Amino acid sequence: MADTAQAERMEEKPMTWALAFLLINLLSFFLYGLDKWKAVHGCWRISERTLLLAALAAGFAGALTGMYFFHHKTRHKKFVYGVPLIGLLELAAAMLLVL
Repeated sequence: MADTAQAERMEEKPMTWALAFLLINLLSFFLYGLDKWKAVHGCWRISERTLLLAALAAGFAGALTGMYFFHHKTRHKKFVYGVPLIGLLELAAAMLLVL
């Protein structure tokens, strides 16, 4: 009986991680779009630090997609090189955790 409950909990973990990863990336994508909208309309902006932290919080795919989808921060070397580098580092860390 205990083995069955443990097996069920282990099956739930990948789904939980996948959902968290999806939500973080959607948030990151949304932040880049919102900041672009604010830039166009002359409103208060989201700080570059916040945008990079969103990428660092496992939201690099959403950040990279948002950058090029909204054509935002694509001329800033900090973002053009930083966001993909964050992605590579997170991918390497994830591979180390799995192995």
